[in-house]
Formats: sequence, structure tokens, C-alpha cells
Amino acid sequence: MVVLVRPRTVVVTVALVVVALVAGAVAMTVGSLPVPLHTVPAAVLGIADDPTAIRAVQGVRLPRVLSAIGAGAALGISGAIFQSIARNALGSPDVIGFTTGAATGALVQIVLFGAQPTQVALGTIVGGVVTAGIVLLLSRRGGGMAGRQLILVGIGVGAVASAVNGLLLVRGTIDASSQANLWLSGSLDARQWGHALPVLIGVAVVLPVILVLSRRASLMELGDDIAEQLGVRVERTRLALVACAVALAALATAAVGPIAFIALAAPQLVRRLLRSDAPPVVGAAAMGAALLVVADLVTQLLPVTFAVPVGRMTGVVGGLYLLWLLLPSRGSAEGKGWR
Repeated sequence: MVVLVRPRTVVVTVALVVVALVAGAVAMTVGSLPVPLHTVPAAVLGIADDPTAIRAVQGVRLPRVLSAIGAGAALGISGAIFQSIARNALGSPDVIGFTTGAATGALVQIVLFGAQPTQVALGTIVGGVVTAGIVLLLSRRGGGMAGRQLILVGIGVGAVASAVNGLLLVRGTIDASSQANLWLSGSLDARQWGHALPVLIGVAVVLPVILVLSRRASLMELGDDIAEQLGVRVERTRLALVACAVALAALATAAVGPIAFIALAAPQLVRRLLRSDAPPVVGAAAMGAALLVVADLVTQLLPVTFAVPVGRMTGVVGGLYLLWLLLPSRGSAEGKGWR
């Protein structure tokens, strides 16, 4: 199989990766123990002269940055897949309820069982999978899956999940509800290797699968009937793509909590940079990673006396982006496929 890669795609993707890495390096200099930027590479490798800098970087700051990179990439890929399937710029896991459903699974663990981080992560994944199953089941119409129906059903299921989350917060003790509310804000504070590694491994495993399915997905953009005549098993391919997208969204939520805006905006922003009708999945991953790392760096550099969760920062920016996306002058929010 011949894969054609546009030079502009390579340049933009590499540039976004560099932005994420540079922002991550700068973020590792910020904290109660200042670490000079030129010391960061040596501290990451464990060969710096200052053992305190090595412990600060390897034990605290590197897992935080890698969690942001992994979660941002996972959300960017997930958003690209859902926008392709729904053929709509609003098709992202946070808009159509998957992220909210994943949060429900986490809140059940935190509020009702006082679970440990590993159990919370498992609850997040279970909640995301269950929510996805409900949305997909309800959005099937005439044996297929309509993009607009997927979004509308997802918004409805997300609203129900959000109400359940509110009830869980009221039901819990003060300590459990405070912990749950902090988790709901989406934060990169106190990230450990147990948060970073699962989502990084998930991206590394799922991304090649998505790239293999990309040719079939491109044929599906011609219409289900034409794709089936060309030998594509439409429903099986669509379900495989949805499974990959749900897995990545759940892993990202388990790692850093619910993060708004990234999955919604990353595919669209990279599409505009590439001047393409279809955002490449790798480009969306790079854009998502860059957005989340930069957002985390900004929250750490804000001149305020309190910690600002990165999820709140992306939520504010994402709300403004959504309003811009829905302005009448933008025309229809219908999106196109992906390459």
C-alpha cells in the first residue's frame, strides 16, 4: 500500500511536536525548586550534577509533562475520529457525552467507595465504555449510524450523565465530594508514572490501528453504499474506529480528569494549518499534545496565588471557541473526513 504524505503535513506536524517538547521542557523548570532550562535534559536522563534537580524532574515534573502529552494526543486523535464519523465539527468526546460518562464512572468510585487512583482510573474506563455503548445503541437508525443522530443522542446522554454526577457530589461526604470536585476540574497536579504510562501506551498501540483503517475510512467518505461496493465492511470499520476513539478518550480522562476543548479544537486547528479538508490523525495528536502542554504551562505561570486546574483553563478557551464555531457567519458546522 502506497502512503502519500504532503510536505506541508510533515512540516506542521514536526513543528507541533517541537512546540510540545519545548513547552514541556520549560514547564519542568517551574516549581518551588527552580531548575535551569539547560539542566532539564541532563536531569531527565539522570546525569545532572544536582541530585535534587534529578529527583524533582524525574519524580514530579516529567510524569506531569508526559501525562499532558499523552492525554492531549489521545484526545486529539479521538476528536478527529468522531468528527470524521459524524461529519461534523462538533463531534468530539466531550461534546457527545463520552467524557462526561467516563467521569461518572470515576465519581462512583470516589464518592461511593473512596477508591484509590488505580480503581478510579478503572472506573473511568468502564464509565466511558458504558456511555459509548448507550450512545451507539440509541443512535443507530435503519441499521446504520447517522452522524447528526450520534451528536444529538450523545448530547442527551451527556446531559443525563452530568445530572448523575451532580447527584453523586450531593450524595457524598464533604471529603469525598471535595476530592471528586477537584478531579472533575481536570488537573495535572501530582501526576505520577501510573497516570502517564497507560495513556502513552494506549496512544502507541491504538494509533497504528487507526492508520491501518484510514484507507477504509477515506472510502467511507464517499458514502456507505459506494464503500461497500468497493469491498469495505462499513459497520465493522466504523465500530473499530469508535472503539479506538472511546478507548483513547477514556484513557486520557483516567490520566488527567475531564479536559474540555482539546478533542473539539485540535482536529479543526490542524486542518486549518494544513489547509486541508481532512485533518491527519497524527497531526491532530501533535496538536492536542501541544495545546494541553502549553495550557498547563500557562496555568503554572499565571500571576495568581491559587492553583488553576488546566481543565478550567481549557474549558474557558473551549467555550469561546465553541461560540465562534457556532456563529451564523461560520455557516454550517458540518465537517469532512480525514486522511
